[in-house]
Amino acid sequence: MAALAIGEKAVDFNLPATDGNNYSLESFSGKKALAVIFSCVHCPYVLAWEDRIISLQNEYAARGAAFVQICANDAAQYPQDSFENMKTHAASNGFPFPFLHDESQQTARAYGAERTPEVFLFDSEGALAFHGAVDDNYEDPGNVRQRWLRDALEAVTAGKTPPKQTVPARGCSIKWK
Repeated sequence: MAALAIGEKAVDFNLPATDGNNYSLESFSGKKALAVIFSCVHCPYVLAWEDRIISLQNEYAARGAAFVQICANDAAQYPQDSFENMKTHAASNGFPFPFLHDESQQTARAYGAERTPEVFLFDSEGALAFHGAVDDNYEDPGNVRQRWLRDALEAVTAGKTPPKQTVPARGCSIKWK
């Protein structure tokens, strides 16, 4: 399963969110940037990057960027990633973006996602502009040297090409059924 390539269009979805609504690509129309982030509740990499992801959404919302997180993990094998636990986690962490449940795993497969977290950043035309990791140091925010997602958001919200378009995603594997 190959991941979307730079320049390919975002794949539509229609998934339930922890806030009780359903979201599709249309829900984010008119945005300068859309970060589709495959995520979950239990992964230590996700938990390490979570505050930075929330901060980036809060910072770039005013510049026309929207984030959405999608959990596709098999909750039968990983009950921590159940829809109920997703709801609790999103509420207790004050997610400023929708947290979607991809129970069928079709959306994750369509994007070619393999890890949590894994970022797919699309421009205003819905074309993939950046794919990969948030930054170069999930363990220590104080020692981050490469801020790939921030740099990509800066470029895309200004209508430019990110300086780095792909970096390997680091994290736990998606837990497939």
